[in-house]
This record gives sequence, structure tokens and C-alpha cells, in this order.
Amino acid sequence: MITPVLALAVIGGGCVIFALFGFFLSFASGVPDFFDKRPARKYQGQNLLIFRTLTAKLATIGIVMAVISVIFTATIISEGAGLVFRGLFESRAAESGCFDLYLGSEDDTPLSEDYFDYIRASIPMEQSLRYNVYHTGDSQVLDYVEESGEDYFRYYEQDPVLRYSDYAALRAIAGYPPVELKPGEYLIHCWSYLGEYLAGFPQPISVGGAQLTLGGVHTEHLMQDYNASNGTQFTLVVPDNAAEGLPVHHYAYAAKTVQPVTEDQFYGLYWIHHRLEEQDLTRSYDTIRAKAMEEADAASWTALSAFPLFYLALALTITAATILTIQQLSETERYRRQFALLQKLGMARQEMGRALGRQFAIYYAMPAVPPVLIGVPFILHLAHAPEPGVMVGMSSPRVIVLISLGIFFLIYAIYILLAYTSLKRSVLPN
Repeated sequence: MITPVLALAVIGGGCVIFALFGFFLSFASGVPDFFDKRPARKYQGQNLLIFRTLTAKLATIGIVMAVISVIFTATIISEGAGLVFRGLFESRAAESGCFDLYLGSEDDTPLSEDYFDYIRASIPMEQSLRYNVYHTGDSQVLDYVEESGEDYFRYYEQDPVLRYSDYAALRAIAGYPPVELKPGEYLIHCWSYLGEYLAGFPQPISVGGAQLTLGGVHTEHLMQDYNASNGTQFTLVVPDNAAEGLPVHHYAYAAKTVQPVTEDQFYGLYWIHHRLEEQDLTRSYDTIRAKAMEEADAASWTALSAFPLFYLALALTITAATILTIQQLSETERYRRQFALLQKLGMARQEMGRALGRQFAIYYAMPAVPPVLIGVPFILHLAHAPEPGVMVGMSSPRVIVLISLGIFFLIYAIYILLAYTSLKRSVLPN
């Protein structure tokens, strides 16, 4: 069954292909008409020589150039999509796997002791912490986050809270430097994209009867992705005495292990959860995360999705650039006769080299410029599709666009340079 989105995508792709073919098939007739209406430009510099040669060539290979432009469009989109997927998987793994081992309950039901019996028997620990994630009873900061203009999804109904002593221990477990909480202050720990906005939170908050002012914002990864975590993309860190008596949102456990958690150990914990769920069908689903498993999953998904797209982009770029270069080098004899005639007419060799270079630049730019104009908006839109805060840093949309274009034009430039050097040596008179 064809969905409306798929139908629109097919129609859009068809329009793009039609536009590219129309442009290249009309170029051979459009350029002469352009210069006929502007005779001053026609005979200016080397325009007549350059565009006469190009129009003659495109009259015979217009369809080939259109096909190559379509291939280049697919190349740039494939590179961008591969980088988006890679960034998506790595970013989610970094957030979900910031602790060697993490357990979280979906509600205010304590984590089963069966988990901890298994951990004590099977997984050696360096540091560990059992703690509670609280909520304030109101949504003052949540409401402020929702006004940020980002597409923030609200998993919590009230502002999530961590005690400062628990937060300090979690930073130590994750390997982050310690931070200070001064009397009468609270901290915010959030995803990086919210850091600047939350730093401007305008008013004090009341937690546990204490009036607190904002003392700082920190943005390291701290397992803040879903409901059974340390807040969804942000949490408030308050003095221990202010957290006393607050409602418990859920129970959690974080640990630094002596060795990375193995697959057998990880699924041993999942087997316990499965058994507990069978014993009580009303039990909520506990969250279990391990850094080693998150990294392995990210690498696996990258290999399955991003790597084939990179390989496809490389193959398409090399194929199309090779076709263009063969087409250009096949004209070696005609270029040689042309420049021999120009030499007899008195054109200097330096002037001939300049004309050949400009002709080369236009010839190779023509099939590459339309794909850039089509591919860049597509990549930007695709990179903005995941939830806010995922595509940041080296995976931000602008960086992905720059890397995609950089890889494409690097490979393309190598072919252009080799073809130009070879042709210049072969066709210009000594």
C-alpha cells in the first residue's frame, strides 16, 4: 500500500529528475540565444571559444550530463543520510550508555532485589549507587522548557529532581569532574541544546519549602533519554534537605564495573526482568542499560545502515566522475587541432591554458551545482528529523552538510585535477 508520504516522495523525486533533464537538454539552445541577445558578452574575453565548445558538446551528451547530475544528487544525499544515521546512533548510545550499568524502574515500585543478588554474584563493581529520582509536585521548569521553541516531548508531568549527594556520586561514577552546590542554590543538568536556554531561567524555584536560585547548568551525558532515567533531557539538582519528603518518581541504580558488562551478563539481567514480569503481569517495564551493549548496538546499526550508504556514495561518485573524464579525454584530438589553429592565429599558450581551465571548470561544475542545491536542503531537513538535542556537535546538521560536500568535492577534485593535467599536457602546443 502506497502511503501519502511515499506518494509525495515519488512525485518530488520525479519532478527533480524532470527538472535536471530539462535543464541539460535545453542548455545547448539556451546559451546561444542568451549570447545572441548580448553580443557584447559574446565576444568578451574567451566566452565565444568556451561556450561554443560547451554547447556543441552538450548538444550530443545532454542526456548523459543529466544522468550524471542525478547520480551526483543521489551521492550527496547518500553521504548526508549516512552521516545522519551515524550521528543518531552514536549520540543515543553516548546518552544511554554513560554508565557501565544502569537500572531504572518505570514507576515508584522499587527495583527487585533479584537484580542486585545477580549483580553481586556475577558483575564485579568499582562504584555503585542506589538512589531515587524525585519530582517537585509542579512543572515550573517543564513549562519553561516547552516554551523554548524546540520540539520537546514531555515524559514527566512534574519537574524531575536529584539530591546533590546522589548527583555528585553519579558524576564520579560517570568519570566527570566534581561540581559545587552552594547554600541556597540548585543546579540544572540537561542536554547541551537546552543549556543556554535553561541558563536564562528567570526566577527562583521552591523545592521542599526552600527557595533556591540557579547556581549553574551542566550538560554532560547523564542517562536522560526516557521516562525511567535521570529526567528527560533535564533534571534539577537540589540540596539533600530540600529533597526530603518529595514524591519519588522512580528508583534507579548506576554502577562503574571492573570490566565492561558482557552480553551474557546483560541478558542475565533481562532474564530476571522477564521472570518478574511473568510473575506479576501488572509490573511496569524496568529499564536496563549497559555502556558496552549500547556501543555495540550503535556500531552494529552504523555498519548496517551508514556504511552501505557511504559505499554507495563512493561508488556513484567514482562512476560518474569517470564517465565525465572519459567524455572529456575522448575529445583530445579535437582539442589539439583547435589549439593548433589558435596558435597559428597568434593566441599565446598562457591564454590557451586559461581558456582550457575555464572550460574545464564550467564543464565539471554544471552537473555538480544542481545536486548541491537539491541535496543540501534534503540533508538539513533529514538531520532535523530526530528529537531535539540528538544531532549536536560533529553531528549537527550544518557540520553534516559540510562533511558531505567536503567528501564529495574531494573525490571529484582529484578526477578533475588528473583529467586537466593530462589534457593540458596533451593538447596545448609546446
